[in-house]
Amino acid sequence: MIPTGLEYIAAYLKDAVDQVHIVDMELDKRKFQDIINFYKPDLIGITLSATDHNQGLHLAKIAKQNNIHTVVGGYHPTSVPDIMLSHPQIDMVIRGEGEVTMKELVETGTFENVPGISYKNNGKIIHNAQRPQIENLDTLPFPARYLRQYPYKSQDRVTDCDVIVMSRGCNGLCSFCCEPSMSQGCLRNRSPENVLKEILEMSEHHKRKPVNVMFADPNFMGNPKQVDRLCDLLMEHDLNMEFCALVRADAMATRPQLVKKMCQVGIRRFEMGIESPNIKDLKSTKKGVTNRVHGEAARNIRENGGRAGGTFVIGLPDQTEEEIKTFPTYAKEIGLTGAAFGIATPFPGTEFYKEIDDQSLIFETNWDNFDEMHSVYTTKYLTKEKIEEMATYCMAKFWNMDTFIDHEKISQTRTKQKKPIVDFVNERITNLGFMTNNGTELQKDNFEKHIKIFLEAYIDTRVEAYTRKVGVHEVLEMTQFLKILGPQKIQCTLSLDDTHASFIFKTTKTTVEYIRIIRGRQTDATITLHVDLKWLSEPNNSRIIERVALVFSRNLTIKKLWNTFRLFAAVGTSALAWNLQKLKSRKS
Repeated sequence: MIPTGLEYIAAYLKDAVDQVHIVDMELDKRKFQDIINFYKPDLIGITLSATDHNQGLHLAKIAKQNNIHTVVGGYHPTSVPDIMLSHPQIDMVIRGEGEVTMKELVETGTFENVPGISYKNNGKIIHNAQRPQIENLDTLPFPARYLRQYPYKSQDRVTDCDVIVMSRGCNGLCSFCCEPSMSQGCLRNRSPENVLKEILEMSEHHKRKPVNVMFADPNFMGNPKQVDRLCDLLMEHDLNMEFCALVRADAMATRPQLVKKMCQVGIRRFEMGIESPNIKDLKSTKKGVTNRVHGEAARNIRENGGRAGGTFVIGLPDQTEEEIKTFPTYAKEIGLTGAAFGIATPFPGTEFYKEIDDQSLIFETNWDNFDEMHSVYTTKYLTKEKIEEMATYCMAKFWNMDTFIDHEKISQTRTKQKKPIVDFVNERITNLGFMTNNGTELQKDNFEKHIKIFLEAYIDTRVEAYTRKVGVHEVLEMTQFLKILGPQKIQCTLSLDDTHASFIFKTTKTTVEYIRIIRGRQTDATITLHVDLKWLSEPNNSRIIERVALVFSRNLTIKKLWNTFRLFAAVGTSALAWNLQKLKSRKS
């Protein structure tokens, strides 16, 4: 995530200080001490979430060793100012919005009587009065994008990305969300004209190149009239941008015409808090919706070529394994083209945290694990290990081949074009790398167990039924590929120890008849590929020759060798054609 919050503060401070700089410690390769030596700051401000708690303290400790004043802010410090100030390296906490408070702090040179600040005085923690929220967001300067020192890219690692907000706060009351503690349930909007001005400035910042932009508002559709007006303004401009927005399902279900307009102007990717198909979960989290609207919302998005994404919460106090296993199936049934399955995490400042903490159920003491990917409290029916396994199961069960093909099929309704197979394969490789890197980082000690869970969950008869019905060749441009490959039954087996899952691709000269995923292996394949997933944990490519040799070792008959050669030739020809097309597009 781009630190837009810091960029807002930097822009607001620009005329009040000699110099202001932003350092993103997620991307900066320098040691923090070297950064301090280079900038020689008087004050260091650190924004952090719960997951950054320990790292934030580490950076603050280095700052104090250099006799530099330290201040922390963000959702986490706002919720636990006393915990932050219990550490000697933290001088101040800014509660709530930081722009006005930070400017007043540096202009007055003192933290006493500055609203919104908590600090220590002779060992006693002092909480100054609460600062009123900024009512007119149009008075704020745009984020200081000119201070960025790093290239922020989308998941494809090529396209630029950026972040913008049209509003602050949310009028929802979800019990697990940090937003109510930050905004007290108050939603404030910028004017659509002000937002458009920033979008145009953003486009110039990226030199009018393609940009994926996230509307990071907690509730983008909180004021539908303002969104409608912004769409009208965007209609007047031909921008090289695609937008994503965080929305509520009920808003998308009840406003089909506005959904259509959003998709027309480039707001085509949506993330909805689905949470659960079970009404008891929706009630317990105070979501304020019924599951009836989920399918209607997804349908409105799909009909306009948009991407309907949804998030689910697993590991709520009384959820069972059987209930959680229905989540990915439900996600597909209502028509989502993307889904994330986060583990219920009680964040300080939320109603959920108070409820769980009052029962002394939180067993995790390391803030690093408050990341929605680790289980941190005791539930009624499931162990920590089982909940984390269910997160892997749900991800694998949803993100199968039918989901990826469906994603492209929906996009085709808007673009009227098939996606080149090389693009599709490159995206899947990127997905695999992303999941592998996160898996090894999150489940270092149980990675192989989670791979086996993933493989078992991936075996699904619905993939064959879907691909027979839709026709992969009708969604992906693979005419030349199939012509060279010819009629084949390609079997690619992924295995780890005694767990095997095989992908069967049945092709003709012009079609892909089906994709089938089975447990074990078939014996009638014309081309056999095998991938030992133990390789995922290897840190280098030292065995690459052995891996390539293994592909051919399973195709030793003359016919299979010839078929394998045709596969590589088809892949090579498609890749060459794709690169030539890309080169031609750049020149034009």
